[in-house]
Amino acid sequence: MSDQKINITLPDGSVKNYDKGVSGLQIALSISEGLARNVLAAKVNGEVWDATRPIHSDSTVQLLTWNDKEGKSTFWHSSAHLMAEALEALYPGVKLGIGPSIETGFYYDVDFGDRVFEGSELEKIEAKMTELAREKNEYIRKEISKSEAVAYFTEKDDEYKLDLLQGLDDGTITFYEQGNFVDLCRGPHIPNTGFIKAIKLLNIAGAYWRGDEKRKMLTRIYGVTFPKAKELTEYLHMLEEAKRRDHRKLGRELELFTFSEKVGMGLPLWLPKGTLLRERLVNFMKRAQDKSGYQQVVTPHIGHKALYETSGHYEKYGKDSFQPIATPNEGEEFLLKPMNCPHHCEIYKHKPRSYKDLPIRYAEFGTVYRYEQSGELHGLTRVRGFTQDDAHIFCRPEQVKEEFIKVIDLVLYVFKALGFEEYTAQISLRDPAKAEKYIGTDEAWDKAEAAIIEAAAEKGLETVTELGEAAFYGPKLDFMVKDALGRKWQLGTIQVDYQLPNRFELEYIGSDNQKHRPVMIHRAPFGSLERFVAVLIEHCAGNFPLWLSPEQMTILPISEKFTEYAEKVKSMLEDHDIIGAIDNRDEKIGRKIRDAEMKKIPFMLIVGEKEMEEGKLSVRKHGEGDLGSFSPEEFAAYFKNIIATSIQH
Repeated sequence: MSDQKINITLPDGSVKNYDKGVSGLQIALSISEGLARNVLAAKVNGEVWDATRPIHSDSTVQLLTWNDKEGKSTFWHSSAHLMAEALEALYPGVKLGIGPSIETGFYYDVDFGDRVFEGSELEKIEAKMTELAREKNEYIRKEISKSEAVAYFTEKDDEYKLDLLQGLDDGTITFYEQGNFVDLCRGPHIPNTGFIKAIKLLNIAGAYWRGDEKRKMLTRIYGVTFPKAKELTEYLHMLEEAKRRDHRKLGRELELFTFSEKVGMGLPLWLPKGTLLRERLVNFMKRAQDKSGYQQVVTPHIGHKALYETSGHYEKYGKDSFQPIATPNEGEEFLLKPMNCPHHCEIYKHKPRSYKDLPIRYAEFGTVYRYEQSGELHGLTRVRGFTQDDAHIFCRPEQVKEEFIKVIDLVLYVFKALGFEEYTAQISLRDPAKAEKYIGTDEAWDKAEAAIIEAAAEKGLETVTELGEAAFYGPKLDFMVKDALGRKWQLGTIQVDYQLPNRFELEYIGSDNQKHRPVMIHRAPFGSLERFVAVLIEHCAGNFPLWLSPEQMTILPISEKFTEYAEKVKSMLEDHDIIGAIDNRDEKIGRKIRDAEMKKIPFMLIVGEKEMEEGKLSVRKHGEGDLGSFSPEEFAAYFKNIIATSIQH
C-alpha cells in the first residue's frame, strides 16, 4: 500500500482503502450521499472526532448520526456554541462559563454582569440562533499553545475561560470557531450550523461557578435542538405530558409526600398515604428477598470516620460529600452514613466464616445521607436523605456468576411487577486510560468484568457497554429503564467488588483449610426508594398498580343515613386486606365521584337505599366507569383476581 493510503475498518468489519487525511464525512460520502447528509461526527479508534477532522493512519471508524448517543451529544454541544454566539451578538460584554451537552439537550452558564436577565428574553435568543444557524457556518477546530490561549482570553478579560485554562496541562489547546464566535473547547462538533433546524430554549436557573457556593452565581440557560422541526413538536408535546405527570405535582395532589424548609432542603417527609405506598414496596421486596435467601440486617445512621477511610470512600469522594455530626468525646469523629456497604462488611467480620457458609446475602433498607447542592435538589429524584434497597452478597469466586444471574432475575421480576417493560442493561466498565480513578489490581478487575459480561450474555440481555462508568471499586451492570414518555432512567444496579473484601480483610476458611478472600456483590433493584417512587409516579401518572395503591377504594354514601352501612362494608373489605376510606362529606354523589377520580382512587363503592337493602355495592372503576352491582364478597373476589392476574407478589 502507498504511504499516502490508509486502511479504514468500518463497523460491519469491512476494510476500505482511502487517501491519508480522509475525514469521516468523506468516508460517509463514499458510501452514500444520504449518509453524508446525516453524519454528525465520527468515532475514530473509540474517540469521538469532528466529522471533518482528517485521519492520518489506519483506523477503525464509526460514523455517528442523530440515532447515536454520541451523535446527539455532539449535536447538542454544538448547539450550546450556537447559543453562545447568539448571546455575544445580543449582549456585548457577556462572559461565558461552560456549555456542555446533557442527556436532554444542553446549557450554557452565563455572566450578564450587572444586567438582570429575564426568562422572557429566551425567544429573542432563539430567533438569533435560528438566524445564525441558517448561515451554515462551519465549526473550525484550531490548535494553539496554552500561552496563546491565555493571551487571547486575557485580552477579552474573561476570568472564566482563564480559570478553566489553569486546570489544563501545558501544550496544545483546542479552540473552535463558527461565524464570529470563538471558544475554548475540546470538541467535537458537527460540520456546520445548518444541521440545526429546530431550536427551543427551555428555562433558566442559577448555578455557582464551578459548583462552588462561595463563587459567583451565573445564569444557566437550558435548551434543546433537533435536526427536524417535527422532532421538536413531538418533544414539546412530551414536555407538556411530563408536566402533567410531574411527581412533585402528583405527590402533592395525591398527598404522598412533602418538604419543609424547617426540616431541611432535600429531606422528604412521607405523608400517611405515601408511607403506605412505601411500605407496600418494601414488603414486596422483602418477600422476594426472603424467597431468594437474603437475611435482613439493620445498621446505624452514622459511622466512625475510620470506617469510610478503610473502605476508600472518604478519600475518593472527599470530606465535602460526608457530613460530620457532633460527638461528646474529643478525638472521635462520626459521620452521617453515606452508604451501607462498609457496615455490612463489619457484620460479615463479626465471626469466622467457612466456605460452607457462602454465599451470605445481607439485605437492608438503609437510609443514607449525601450532601447535594441546593441547586441540584429536585423533588424525590435528587435528595439529601434517601433509603436504598441495599444488599451485599459475600461469595466464593466460583459462585460469582451464578449469584450475579440470580440478582438479574430479581431485578427483572421487580421491573415486570411494576410495569417497566422496556429497559437496556448497561455494562459499566473502567476506562483503562484513567487508571488513577480505580482501586485494585488489573487481575481482579478483569475477573469482575468478565463475570458481568458472561452473566449478561447468558441471560440474553440487550446490552450497551460504557467505558469509564464503573464504580471506583468495581464494574457494574446498570439497568436503564424507559418510562411511558420514552425517557430513560437508571434504576437497578449490580456491582462486582474484589476490593472492599481486601480493604476490610474479609476471610473464609476454604476446603483446603486455608484462608481465602470472598467476593462481594452489591445490588439495589430500586436504587433508592425516593427516586424509584418518583419515576414510578411519572411512569404511571399516579395510577399505581392495584396491589400497590395506597388507597385502593373509597366508599361513597349517597347521604349521611347510609354511613353505618358504609362502615360495615369497610370493615368487611378490610378483612380481605382491601384498604380505603369513607367519604362522609355533605356533598352530592357526583362531586364525590369526580373528586375520587381526581385522586386516582382505583374503585368507588357507592352505597344508597337500594344497596343497603340488598347488601350490595354499586362499583365504579377509575377511568372506566360503572361496573354494576356486587356484594362485598363478590367485590373482594373480583379485586383479588385482578391482583393475582397482574402479579404473583
